[in-house]
Amino acid sequence: QVQLVESGGGLVQSGGSLRLSCAASRNIFTFYDMGWYRQAPGKQRELVAAITSGGTTNYADSAKGRFTISRDNAKNTVYLQMNSLKPEDTAVYYCNAKTTSQSYWGQGTQVTVSS
Repeated sequence: QVQLVESGGGLVQSGGSLRLSCAASRNIFTFYDMGWYRQAPGKQRELVAAITSGGTTNYADSAKGRFTISRDNAKNTVYLQMNSLKPEDTAVYYCNAKTTSQSYWGQGTQVTVSS
């Protein structure tokens, strides 16, 4: 079992920055791919950024050039640095850890970007 705890959300003005953190209950990065997803009201949950166990990153088109995913293996923590935030980035952001047979989610953290 893996517990994931997100933090770092909040209210920010358009053009501002936030850094989200996802702390895992144990060292999982060697085996798990990690991802940040978001879900806005009335919309489906979507992938924002991901980092594989091997360190390869990928981003949604909406996040490219503005968001950066990274991880600190010593702290069992994955980060999502979000810059140049837009009102359309407003959503609940979720952390995910997965292998081919397992998937774990955090409880989510709210990000609200005001115009």
